Formats: sequence, C-alpha cells, structure tokens
Amino acid sequence: MSRETRPSAAGQEPEPERVHLTREGIRDSYADRIRRLRAAGMPVLSEEELEANRAAALAARPADADADGSVWMFGYGSLIWNPAFHFTEARPSRIHGWHRQFCFTIFMGRGSRDRPGLMLALDRGGCCDGLAYRIAPQAVEEETAIIWRREMLSGAYHPRWVRAVTPDGPVRALTFVMNRDHPRYAGRLPQPEVAECLAFARGELGTGAEYLFNTVEHLQDLGIRDRRLEVLAAAVRRCQDAAREVSPG
Repeated sequence: MSRETRPSAAGQEPEPERVHLTREGIRDSYADRIRRLRAAGMPVLSEEELEANRAAALAARPADADADGSVWMFGYGSLIWNPAFHFTEARPSRIHGWHRQFCFTIFMGRGSRDRPGLMLALDRGGCCDGLAYRIAPQAVEEETAIIWRREMLSGAYHPRWVRAVTPDGPVRALTFVMNRDHPRYAGRLPQPEVAECLAFARGELGTGAEYLFNTVEHLQDLGIRDRRLEVLAAAVRRCQDAAREVSPG
C-alpha cells in the first residue's frame, strides 16, 4: 500500500495519511496491518488461522467448479473497481441468495474510532450483480493468498462458494459473505443513518462516500443498475451539500 501526505485546510483537523490499496501493498504490509488492527482492539486472525481458513475454502471446491483448476472470485464492492489481484478474465455476473448491504462497521480504512464507517458486505436474501474474475490454475495459490490477506484478517466474512450466472453460462465462484456473529456486524440500518455515516466517515483509504460513489459508477459502467445504492448515493450527496451550506469551504 503506497502512502501520500494529505494537507488540511487551516483550522481543520489534519486528514489521515492517504493509503492506496495495491496488490504489492497487501502482500508486503501484512505484519503492519495485523499490528494496527490489534492496536485498535479489533479481533484478528493469526497467520496460521488465515491460511487454514483459505485452505479449507479451496478444499471445499464444488464438484461442478471449473475442471482445469482455475478459481472464479465474485466481487460486489471494491473488488469491482480495485481488484488488486491478477486474473485472466472478468464477467458480469449475478448470484442469488445474497444482497449487497452496508452492514459492516469499520474503525480503519474508511472510518475511525471517532467516526466509524461502514463497508459493503453480502448479507442473506435477494440477489446481487457484480463481477466474476477467473484466476488461472497456476496462480490460484498466490492470488488467493493475497485476497485472503485483504479480506479476511478480521474474520468479518465467511468464504462461500456460490453459483454466479454470467452471459457465457454459470460458474462456481468464491466470495465473502458477512459473518453475522462478528461484533462489527451492524445489521440493516435505516438509510438516513447509513447516508450520514458514509457522507463524513474518513480513514487512510479515503472516505465512505468515495467507496459508495466508486461502486455505483463502476456498476453503471458495466451496465448494472443497483437502485438502492443509487438512491443511497443521492442521499449522501444531500448530506454533504447540507454540511457545506452550514460551513462553507
């Protein structure tokens, strides 16, 4: 993860040092991320637990998965606009039984202890449109190790094999669904509360609003319309506009 200094306006609190999430950063900054998560009082999987979790998920590969040993990953949020792993193919896809929801409270990344943020997760029910990425057989070990270090350090998700329907036929794909027993599972929150949170939460990866806007924009670029996210994005912009009217500049 590369960093850059973000100067703040006079009289305002300094912005957190901005971090850009990259494949190399995820791979190389593992120990630092573990340290910072533990310092923030968050539950963290040990390296052994993380690897055991990954190995178990790959061992649970369904019989109808690609016979050549490649692995498909289904992305529904930031994996759409910043996958940060190597893949050979990407297809628009839909899964059933899960929907995209801002139900995961965060204190780092795009939030802080003073102003917690929210992240998307897959929660039970409905359906979800996203992207399915094919990882070549010879790259599965290295690339899934990077994905697990990105997604699974806090144990907030369960890896799950799902049936992803694509224009070229269904594929079996791995994805990450919300662990409802995790202490940071927020459940279904009222939209005004989610909008207020995303409008102003900020951390080293940027703002919650940027995360939402990027997701909506890239879904639309793929020809995917998520009406609930689009309505939420409009509500976040209204919150930000109202705040600017109160405190111009």
